[in-house]
Amino acid sequence: MSTSSRAQRAEQTGTGTAPGAQRPDVVRIPRPAGGPGRGGPFAGMNVPAEKALNFGPSARRLLGELRPERAWLALVLALAVVSVAFSVTGPRLLGEGTNLIFAGVVSKNLPAGVSKEQVIAGLRASGQNAQADMIGAMTLTPGAGIDFAALANVLLWALALYVLASAFGWIQAYVLNGVVQRTVYRLRERIEAKIHRLPLRYFDSIQRGELLSRVTNDVDNISQSLQQSISQAVTSLLTVAGVLVMMFLLSPVLALIALVTVPLTLVTTALIAKRSQKLFVAQWKHTGELNGQIEETYTGHALVKVFGRQREVEERFRQKNAELFEASFGAQFISGLIMPALTFIGNLVYVGVAVVGALQVASGAMQLGDVQAFIQYSRQFTQPLAQLGSMANLLQSGVASAERVFELLDEEEQSSDPASVVAASGRSFDGGRGRLVFENVSFSYSPDKPLISSLCLVAEPGQTVAIVGPTGAGKTTLVNLMMRFYELDAGRITLDGVDVTSVPRRELRSRMGMVLQDTWLFGGTIRDNIAYGRPSASEAEIVEAAQATYVDRFVRALPEGYDTVLEDEGSNVSAGEKQLLTIARAFLSRPSVLILDEATSSVDTRTELLVQKAMSALRSDRTSFVIAHRLSTIRDADLILVLEAGQIVEQGTHASLLSAGGAYARLYEAQFAAPAAEV
Repeated sequence: MSTSSRAQRAEQTGTGTAPGAQRPDVVRIPRPAGGPGRGGPFAGMNVPAEKALNFGPSARRLLGELRPERAWLALVLALAVVSVAFSVTGPRLLGEGTNLIFAGVVSKNLPAGVSKEQVIAGLRASGQNAQADMIGAMTLTPGAGIDFAALANVLLWALALYVLASAFGWIQAYVLNGVVQRTVYRLRERIEAKIHRLPLRYFDSIQRGELLSRVTNDVDNISQSLQQSISQAVTSLLTVAGVLVMMFLLSPVLALIALVTVPLTLVTTALIAKRSQKLFVAQWKHTGELNGQIEETYTGHALVKVFGRQREVEERFRQKNAELFEASFGAQFISGLIMPALTFIGNLVYVGVAVVGALQVASGAMQLGDVQAFIQYSRQFTQPLAQLGSMANLLQSGVASAERVFELLDEEEQSSDPASVVAASGRSFDGGRGRLVFENVSFSYSPDKPLISSLCLVAEPGQTVAIVGPTGAGKTTLVNLMMRFYELDAGRITLDGVDVTSVPRRELRSRMGMVLQDTWLFGGTIRDNIAYGRPSASEAEIVEAAQATYVDRFVRALPEGYDTVLEDEGSNVSAGEKQLLTIARAFLSRPSVLILDEATSSVDTRTELLVQKAMSALRSDRTSFVIAHRLSTIRDADLILVLEAGQIVEQGTHASLLSAGGAYARLYEAQFAAPAAEV
């Protein structure tokens, strides 16, 4: 489809009409400056910023992608509960260990042989009430010292709890990784399926690099954001809840002090996140635009060198790179303020807990180990709050990428084939030989700029119909209408007496073969590239097609022959050889209708003559449409159509049209006469 898209853009260059403007009620993505589509290595960098979706709806939609994983998410939650439960119990045990050590040290300094009550009574009698209250809150035996057996037992239990907490946390992370990766896998599948359902006009209205950035960079960013944010969110929320329960059990007064962090955290996070969200949206928008520019420049690298435009390209790159830097720096810097701000709030709470806790120990209201455990809990309480706050920048980045992916998924799709049409698949063209008829066909890309009006045409099987005319006359548009890349405004097209709209597009296109001026080869062997036209073809049929199109002669000269692996877009073969490979692919498919759009433009004159002979054999009993600017290639056509502004102004054979002295004769003379005088 991308090849047809490029052919369509070539046709539209002269008319200025915009694919995608066919329906005024559909809001399209703004077209880059410099013409439709990519527009060459210097165009397309002024795409206006698109309005982002609201954060809330986008975040909810992103989380909605996890619905198929509900059972696994429940397991993740259960594992997190167990892990957090073990984790928050640890400080309480360590506090008991501190109590044992402190009580042992204090008891060591007390006289042996007396009871705890006697010691307290003696302290009160001497006026040392504070010490008496503190000892009264302890569990000790005067003169006994530290109970190392009890201390070892407590420490072993604490170690076991932390090991179990880590084990369950590891299992939770493993399960969650599977949940996220399966979700992203399904998302990629939907994007791939969506791309195949999009109409041709969509690809005419977006940069290729921008589209690739959404499919790759944005999806990867969504994956990372979900992986980290879900894990942190679940663990942090459960930790906050568990720690809060333990703090109230230890000391309601200190727990209320710790709760001060909650509203402060929420307000601080909301204020910072509100400012950084716009910058994250801009960051990923600029990433897509920069990818688009790099893709354009790389594709047109030779032209950049030939015309000496390196400095302009470098300047455009620096400008776009600077915009991306500013957006990324601003987003990361502002969102990065969340963690330091929340850490500062946590430190204030830590000071408050330490002071009030010390006073309660001195008054005998709490033991030293309980205060130590509470200080640990206060850290465990503020740390997940800070993590939730810092997670906001990660989540905002992921939601910004999700907005761009959802925008692609929400694009208007090509109308689907009705169920009745699908049911008739495979039977409509039985016995047909490729008789193609245009009946009063009308079409325009924009309602206010008609392109083709009431066009009538009959192409008989075995006929070669050549279509010529100036750029923008509608030559490639006719081909796109035959293939149903665009739908008609009026009239109809029939193939072997069957309306092309009454059969599935897949079935229709399987009857047609197309060779375009802009070749397309994929990374694979030469054999695979030829067999792309008919994957079920045998080795003998592949070689036969290669021999008929004079591919065999240069393939045999390669060290690996038909097993030679083509590099990216066939860069290790010449332009003419690439063109021959695409012609061989069409030969192998043996279609009812053959479409050649400047198919021999990249081959030398001698090879062109050989290919034309091969095409004559292929065109036997088949309808052939040849779009040509080089009129020497269509002299033997059965019918030549001359198009101007979407209308057939002349038709006939080469000789009859020359003798008529009309539009065709003028085109012919312009190509083969002496250099034109000044216009």
